[in-house]
Parts: sequence; structure tokens; C-alpha cells
Amino acid sequence: MTAVPLRHPEKAALPDQESPRKPPWIRVKAPGSPEYHATRRLMRELDLHTVCEEAACPNIGECWKEKHATVMILGSVCTRACTFCNVATGRPDLVDPHEPERVGEAVGRLGLNHIVVTSVDRDDLDDGGAGHFARTIAAIRAAAPATTIEVLVPDFLRKDGAIETVVAARPDVINHNLETVPRLYAEVRPGARYFASLRLLDRVKRIDPAMFTKSGLMVGLGEGREEVAQVMDDLRAAEVDFLTIGQYLQPTPKHHRVDRFVPPEEFGSYRRLALGKGFLMVAASPLTRSSYHAGDDFARLKAARSAQLAGD
Repeated sequence: MTAVPLRHPEKAALPDQESPRKPPWIRVKAPGSPEYHATRRLMRELDLHTVCEEAACPNIGECWKEKHATVMILGSVCTRACTFCNVATGRPDLVDPHEPERVGEAVGRLGLNHIVVTSVDRDDLDDGGAGHFARTIAAIRAAAPATTIEVLVPDFLRKDGAIETVVAARPDVINHNLETVPRLYAEVRPGARYFASLRLLDRVKRIDPAMFTKSGLMVGLGEGREEVAQVMDDLRAAEVDFLTIGQYLQPTPKHHRVDRFVPPEEFGSYRRLALGKGFLMVAASPLTRSSYHAGDDFARLKAARSAQLAGD
């Protein structure tokens, strides 16, 4: 059965909303390197989806030049209708039982030291897709034992045992993005619940205190600095280790508009604030995304943990 990628009525009903003109610091070069095209061919050959393409990431040219593709499992059609996201919404794909092995093959052929695996939301599945994440982690371990694995997971619709299944599979990092401040959830992330996402991150640490956890925020949606600071406090209360903060970019006029483009110096201020609150690692810049420079950042995160333990 072929999936039908339909834009959700709530998302499609948004009036065309023109964002402010992009400032110079947000512009990137169009992709076109030989490595970019080689990475793209491999993804097509193995019939794999990437969030880089589906979410129209501005860093795709830079990342794919280094063969750093973020694989998106469980199909290309999401059961949610977040107004910031460019991934298609509708009736989802059937789960492909052979996808984990193809992901493992891709990681091995790309020769990656670190891989980020994410997914669409699959509210239609009994476990929200958690078991498929676990099988994908196992397949990567089998194909590329030296590669470190970061998973960017959905909230699994708060289904019992889902996050426990992912933790038991032993990825190196579990990431779950809060995306925005609580006040904006109804318009930006209507299918999610802020405190449910916080509880998921907190649950990971309760199961395995040594597991690295990570979360991300977009700014430029209309949030205030005090609200961002409160989200930082909430994440630290859940013992999250790593925070990413990046500029929201409107994928199409049908999506949530950009309220403003946050200048680079303000991202620097957010980074200093977050480090002062106790995060081990903070990446904050206009083009920061969850998987942007994820491998290098993971190495720095491990070094920060080691230094922290040595200080204790």
C-alpha cells in the first residue's frame, strides 16, 4: 500500500504568512559538491529518507559534503501537523521491516563516526515506532560497531514502555526537541504537550543516569527571552546535558511565519545563559539544527562529562 502524503487540514488552512526578509547571516550556498551528489545517490539507492531533504534543512549542502546525512526512519509521512515543519502529513507508510538493515548499510558505506537517526511521528503504531528505533540501533551496531549513535525521537504519544525500549537499545545520545516555549505549543506544535516532552527526557535519566540527553529550541517564533530562560531551567531540572538553539525558518507561506530573525550576538547571549545554568554542551547560532555538527559536538560533550566527573 502506498502512503498518501496529504497536508493536514489545520496546516493547510493557515493563511499565507509573509516572513521578514532574510538577513545576510542566514543565507547559505546552494548544494552542489560531488560529495553531496554521492550522498544523495546512496540515499536513493538504499531507498532511505532523510530529514535533511524532507524538512528542507539549510545546512544540507555543508553536511552532505561531509557525508553527514540524518536518516529519517518509519517513512516520510507524519501523523502530526506541526505548523513549523515541512514534512508531509497524512496517512503514513507501512513500516518497512528491512529499513534498519539498509540504514546500517548506509552508515557503513558512508564511513561515519557518528550518525543521527530521527523519524516522523507514528501515532498509528502501538509503540509509536520505538521498537523500530531499537532495531535500527542494533542494525547500525552490527554494520558499523565503532560508530556512535544519536537518536532524535518523537514523544511516542506518551505510550507506555516506548522510551524504555529505546533506552534499552543503548544509543549514545537520546534527543527529543521541545522546539518552542509552552505558550506557543497550541499554534506551533498542536499535537504535542510540553510537560509530556519534559517527562520523556526526565524518564531517560531516571532509567539510565549515564545516558546523554539532548534537546533543541527554535527561536524567532514570537517567544520572549524570559520564556526561553524558563525552558532552560525546565530542561536542567530534567538533567538534560546538551541544548541546541537555532533560528526558525518558514518552509512555505502556509507555515507559521517568522516573527523575527534573531541576530548572531543574541545567540551568543543565549549560549552563555545556558552554560551558566549548567548544560554540559550548548550549540546556539542562526543555522544550528539538532544534527548540525552532531559528531564533533558529541566528542566535546563526552570531554565535558569527563572533566565534570574529574572535578567531582
